[in-house]
Amino acid sequence: MTLPTYKRWQQTSIINALKSRRVLILAGSRQCGKTTLAKEIASEDAIFRTLDDVTLLDAALSDPHGFVHHNDNLMIIDEVQKAPVLLQAVKQDVDTKQTPGRFLLTGSANIQSLPGVTESLAGRVRKIRLRPLALGEIAGKPPQFLENAFQGLFQIDDSMSANDDYSLKDQYLLKAIGGGYPEALRQESTRESRRWLMDYLGALMERDLQDIINIKRHDSMNKLIEVLAAWSGKFMDASAIGSGLSLSRPSIVSYINALEALYLVERVRPWLKTDYERVSKQDKLFMTDTGLMSAILRWRFEKVQLDGERNGKLIETLVFTQLAAQIDAQDEDYQLYHYRDREKREIDFVVENEDGDVLGIEVKAGSVVKMSSFKHLIWFRDNAMKENNFIGVVLYTGEHTLSFGDGLWAVPINSLWA
Repeated sequence: MTLPTYKRWQQTSIINALKSRRVLILAGSRQCGKTTLAKEIASEDAIFRTLDDVTLLDAALSDPHGFVHHNDNLMIIDEVQKAPVLLQAVKQDVDTKQTPGRFLLTGSANIQSLPGVTESLAGRVRKIRLRPLALGEIAGKPPQFLENAFQGLFQIDDSMSANDDYSLKDQYLLKAIGGGYPEALRQESTRESRRWLMDYLGALMERDLQDIINIKRHDSMNKLIEVLAAWSGKFMDASAIGSGLSLSRPSIVSYINALEALYLVERVRPWLKTDYERVSKQDKLFMTDTGLMSAILRWRFEKVQLDGERNGKLIETLVFTQLAAQIDAQDEDYQLYHYRDREKREIDFVVENEDGDVLGIEVKAGSVVKMSSFKHLIWFRDNAMKENNFIGVVLYTGEHTLSFGDGLWAVPINSLWA
């Protein structure tokens, strides 16, 4: 059987970065495709060393400067977080030999978050984030949603349409349950995919997590992960998250930080660029892969299809993963936020471009959009966006792209990857 291959959106950015930067860090969760992409980019004379190899890891820890010594070709060091001591050796090497493209480091944990790491490689390094596969990468489509949306242009995925078996909403749920880990997508059934995802999580908890934090209560950590999966899309509140768990608040915070360092959960910051005094300053918390989220919560399609709370949470998290992947793939600097104030006006996602223009996005799991669906977007436009351009979008599970006047649009969710 021929396994599917996917062209990653970051490939061109990595190639270009290696032409100008001495060190490139390709960061992202385990099994999201970093090693595969690094090997695809590397030329035949590149040196590849993975620290998953026990012998190579021991050599790196014993003689870091000898380990990184090489001529002018590219050296790829895979899973560099296993030997943070290499960062100082890399710094010394690239300070001596200042040609670009000397090192491509891949890491399944945020290296700067590891205990004892003091070397940042500031001024020498560029960091590129690789996520699990976006639906646009699976479909072979370029990441054009944000560029188009800021111009009020929207395309839709013509391959998606309601049929006798599945509504459009059903199809979004199925895509969300599948997630974006390449190996999970290659499994022959949903059951096998879910089993792979749980084995993957178990391996992270048993090995990778220990590199970041000393877990004394593994049972509580496992319960916390399940709570966080159910918390996806909600506001960060460590006390509420920890209720029912026999962990102190500081432990909850440190455990969540460790899971962030492994790229399993992520925060979306609040949009605060307003003189309105009653804006909330809480982050929102999201799982970074909807397939893993569904596996942790044991959500099968039949469980979420008719459960409004569950399918709403799953679809909002799906939209987050697609927006985050789009932003990471752009050369232009986009920032992702959310908005909430004390009058309970909320906007699920606020995307700001380099010019300060804003795209406000509300996510609706239903297939019907009314003018009332735009009330928070309209308030935001009229009160918070007095000087810059604003486009307000309701992403929904219907079929048609519809104007609701003055920069307001109802748009099918599949526009994210069309």
